[in-house]
Amino acid sequence: MGDPACPDGPEDRVPGRDGTVREQNVSDELEALYQSTYTAVVRFLYRKVWDAERAEDLAQEVFVRALAHRPEKPRAWVFAVAANLARDEARAAVRRKRHLTLLKGDPIAQPAMAPAADDSVEHDEQMASVHEALNALTPRDREILLLWDAGLSYPEIAAQTGLAVGAVGTTLARARRRLVEAHDRQHRQIGDHAAHS
Repeated sequence: MGDPACPDGPEDRVPGRDGTVREQNVSDELEALYQSTYTAVVRFLYRKVWDAERAEDLAQEVFVRALAHRPEKPRAWVFAVAANLARDEARAAVRRKRHLTLLKGDPIAQPAMAPAADDSVEHDEQMASVHEALNALTPRDREILLLWDAGLSYPEIAAQTGLAVGAVGTTLARARRRLVEAHDRQHRQIGDHAAHS
C-alpha cells in the first residue's frame, strides 16, 4: 500500500470529461466541500422546506449523492441537487397533505398533539412573516435570493438558474427590492388591521 498523502490508487483516479485522468484525492475534496458548504446548504434547504431537521436530512442526502457521483463542479452541483431535493420534498408534502385531508374524515385516525401555545410564538411569527414575504415573490426571484443567501457566486447562480452572468446582479437587486416591499406591505397591513380593531 502506498503513502496516503500521495494519491496513486485507482480510487483516486477520476476520469475527466475529456477522457484524461486527473489525479486527486476526491475524498479530501468532497470533505473540504462539505466543511465549507454544509451550513449554507442546510440554510438554503431550510428556506425551501421550512423544517430544520428535514433540511439537515436533505443536506446529508446531497453530500451522499456527491460522494457517489463525484461531480466535476461540486459546489454548483451540490446546490442544484439541493434545489431538486427541496422541489421533490415540496411535492411529497403536498401528497402527504392531501392524504391527511382524506384521513381527517376517518374516525379511526388519531389527531396530532398540538404544541404548547407559548412555545416560541415570536419566532414562529417572524418565520411566518419571512415565509409569506418569500412566497409573494416569483419562483425565479425566490430561487435567486436563496441561492445568493446560500453563498453561491454569480456564475454559480447563473449556471443554476439559466440566467446570463451579467443578469444575475440586476435580477438579484430586483428580487431584494421586491422582498423588502412584500415584507413592508405585510407590516402595513398588520398595522392597519390593529388600528381598526
